[in-house]
Amino acid sequence: MASSGIIFEDIFDVKDIDPDGKKFDRVSRLFCESESFKMDLILDVNTQIYPMELGEKFRMVVASSLGDSTDREMPEDGEYRDISKFPRAEQYEYIMYGKVYRLEGDDASSESGRLAAYVSYGGLLMRLHGDASNLLSFEVDSNVYLLMKKLAF
Repeated sequence: MASSGIIFEDIFDVKDIDPDGKKFDRVSRLFCESESFKMDLILDVNTQIYPMELGEKFRMVVASSLGDSTDREMPEDGEYRDISKFPRAEQYEYIMYGKVYRLEGDDASSESGRLAAYVSYGGLLMRLHGDASNLLSFEVDSNVYLLMKKLAF
């Protein structure tokens, strides 16, 4: 999957929202579980822009770029880019750009170990935790895109 720029992809079920109370008016912390890989996800989402409800399902992709394998990654010069023209971006409703800041594992050196990847999307945080083999493409200090699209029931 990494050759296409996709680092991780699965469908998630929203199991809980803000269980410790809402800390910010426009942000909710989602607690989710993936269908295929049984990964646990904690994700902060700007619910003013992208409202989420308990029980909703969504497809989530973490990718190193928004284009296909022939496109170059976007430069990190801090300038605004219209991402809607990238093929991968057209398929999703909510996109964030961030940096992997920590990898933490129970025993990441063994194949049976569990690993957690932590990403900050401009202060909105994500923790993806599960079987280490599903998180091998995550690298500390690498920039990633998170793409989400709700699935109809």
